[in-house]
Amino acid sequence: MTTPQQFQSSERRIDLDWVRILAFGLLIFYHVGMLYVSWGFHIKSAHRLTWLEPVMLFLNPWRLSLLFLVSGVATRFMLGKSSLASLAAARSARLLIPLIFGMLVIVPPQAYLQIVESLGYPAGFLDFYTRHYFAFGPQFCPNPCIVLPTWNHLWFVVYLWVYTMALIGVLALWPAGADWIGRKLAGMLAGPWLLIGPCLLFAAWRLVLFPAFPSTHALFGDWYNHADHATAFLIGFLLARQEGIWRELERQRFVALLAAVACFSAFILVRAGLFAPSPALKWAAASAYGCYQWLAIAAVLGLARRHLTADSPARRYLTDAIFPYYIVHQTAIIVIAHQLHDSGLPAGTEALIVIAGTALTCVATYEIVRRVAWLRPLFGLRAVPRTVRRVERQPA
Repeated sequence: MTTPQQFQSSERRIDLDWVRILAFGLLIFYHVGMLYVSWGFHIKSAHRLTWLEPVMLFLNPWRLSLLFLVSGVATRFMLGKSSLASLAAARSARLLIPLIFGMLVIVPPQAYLQIVESLGYPAGFLDFYTRHYFAFGPQFCPNPCIVLPTWNHLWFVVYLWVYTMALIGVLALWPAGADWIGRKLAGMLAGPWLLIGPCLLFAAWRLVLFPAFPSTHALFGDWYNHADHATAFLIGFLLARQEGIWRELERQRFVALLAAVACFSAFILVRAGLFAPSPALKWAAASAYGCYQWLAIAAVLGLARRHLTADSPARRYLTDAIFPYYIVHQTAIIVIAHQLHDSGLPAGTEALIVIAGTALTCVATYEIVRRVAWLRPLFGLRAVPRTVRRVERQPA
């Protein structure tokens, strides 16, 4: 996973480190919430919490696009100290190795427990893994009809790698393109256009692409998600070195926040069914959703630049830990929730156990992985330099 910690010290963006850490932290809570809402998920709790859906809708439009934007910023700074070839090799190692390992080891329990809870699959995990998981096609159709093997939540890693490789390909043909387009884009987004321009673009994707290409995370044919996330990635990449843009985001943080609240309020009121449905109302809701995406991102970035600039041991620890946390968190959620399915616990107690158990699993996994050299690449961590290992082995 691309992280701001990889910048040179003069280019380190501690605020974006914190943004990335907090965004992935929210992801754990969000996926726990998926157990309790009416939307589709791999398994479901026996409880339904209808009040939770507006809270999750508050996060859903911008949380992942924000992560793609931060990854774009980090990619730009990495390119400043490496060649295109070395960047492609480094990104492939840091993303594809954990992806393959995750699909082989981390994700299969999610698919297995989904089949157990959906269909009452009678055989054990080993039977499922050897007979079905490597089918390379749909299994258990018509419901739930899972395409196996699967990457599930690791789709983010796939998309980030694809966008990075595509960008490297463009830069190989036009090496000066990043700086030239970045300067032009920064000029176009001067003043209020910093909030208006991207807002209109995200709204256009929601209006034009989403009705025809709903979210699948299947890579091919997922055109709305590609437009949305690739736009965020490119905005981060192109504007990473445009210091005036970041100062302007800080200056306009409260304007962005108030506008985001207004757009979200409009969207949620329409979604609640308070008005008679009409094509115009549907268009307005989609526009409000798209604008809310960018305005929320702008508000988060501006507030972070203003308030999240202090370094600490916690920031340094979590910057490394958050990718391994991401890799294991959804499997931990699903396994723990499955074990609690027939426990009869109240929803609040059940959710607290799932959250605490997931957090402990993430911490334990990282503490083991970071100490074992051959495990580190499997979870997206750099191999420990030999000099460091020799020093660690020396007696105190």
